[in-house]
Amino acid sequence: MMFVAVALSQTENPLSEKPVRRVIVHADDAGMSHSVNRGTIDAMEQGSVSSASIMVPCPWFPEFAKYAKEHPDRDYGIHLTLNSEWDLYRWGPVAGRERVPSLVDEHGFLWDNVAQVAANVKVEEAEIELRAQIERAREFGVPLSHLDTHMGSAFARPDLARLYVKLSLEYQLPVLVVRPTLVNQLEQAFPEVLRIIEPLEAAGMPVLDEVYQFYEHGPFEQRKAKYLDTLRNLPPGTSEIIIHCGYQDAELTAITGSVDIRDTDRQTFMDPDVRACLEQEGIELITWKQFGAKPKP
Repeated sequence: MMFVAVALSQTENPLSEKPVRRVIVHADDAGMSHSVNRGTIDAMEQGSVSSASIMVPCPWFPEFAKYAKEHPDRDYGIHLTLNSEWDLYRWGPVAGRERVPSLVDEHGFLWDNVAQVAANVKVEEAEIELRAQIERAREFGVPLSHLDTHMGSAFARPDLARLYVKLSLEYQLPVLVVRPTLVNQLEQAFPEVLRIIEPLEAAGMPVLDEVYQFYEHGPFEQRKAKYLDTLRNLPPGTSEIIIHCGYQDAELTAITGSVDIRDTDRQTFMDPDVRACLEQEGIELITWKQFGAKPKP
């Protein structure tokens, strides 16, 4: 997954001897399927998942939207979606195929991958669709705290990244962007990145210091150990750990070959060892609502 890099954020509390460490544990892909919805909700209610983002074009969006409306105390964003990656489980645009023809393949589904998005999508049609996704979520009563991007598709081209920022500023919703490392600065077109994010900085939007995602196969204990090690070694500032929750059931097995990853992510962040690690390490588990809250004048 690609992320645009941005400037430094405040990481230390002058009243504390130790630098403050905060983390958002973020479940992507809510709304994708019933299994994903169940896994995400269970990990929020019984585990350490503090935030989730919702795929509005997906068939199971209404189920998760109903939960979000009934539980406004929890934290939800829109997982802005321009592609539909599974072989036998596909979705189309919220705005309708006729309004956004450059966003769909010959079968009327959103493009399969980010490369196809970059090659085919017209930015003005992407704007129609992404606005439609945000407005659909609002119509269903979802209380929104932030925006992010499914598979990094909002960063497929500079004009799409500028649209991402435009929507953030217009809707006054923080977006998932990350502070640069030296490698980022060398590998990316950094002047262009800075031009994209300057309006965010000027508007006082919050900026993550690090983002972690481990989307690889492995047994539960191995993946749990990797997450615990990541928590113990979090740097000062605010980080996000991106996970994908679900159950290893017939529905999700039929959809994706990553069902084991989603099941072990859910198991890990419902495990009491994660909560214990956060407490032992003095790491504050926060939401995007908390991260995006601006100090009162």
